[in-house]
Amino acid sequence: QVQLVESGGGLVQAGGSLRLSCTASGRGFSSYAMGWFRQAPGKEREFEAAVNRNGDSTHVRDSVKGRFTISRDNAKNTVYLQMNSLKPEDTAVYYCAASAKGSYSFLGVRRDEYDYWGQGTQVTVST
Repeated sequence: QVQLVESGGGLVQAGGSLRLSCTASGRGFSSYAMGWFRQAPGKEREFEAAVNRNGDSTHVRDSVKGRFTISRDNAKNTVYLQMNSLKPEDTAVYYCAASAKGSYSFLGVRRDEYDYWGQGTQVTVST
């Protein structure tokens, strides 16, 4: 089992940047594919980005491609979401998730593909 804790959220002006971090406790971080999701008020939680177990393959949702980048550091048990050129519509609670499913190349894009979730970190983008 793995416990996930997100950090790095906050209030930022439109056009600014934030880097979210998600640190895992427990053993075997490198055995999990990782993902980031977000949930805006009144909306469902939606996929943003995923990275495979050793970090050499990523997938980012088309609508944030070019602005969001996912990466991981297995030595630090941490996955990151770098968010640039932020827009007010990026305002949401951001969650990281870990998946034990699939092979080493697995990139999960659905909520049900993930086994563990963090508590979330709020990102607010002001105009």
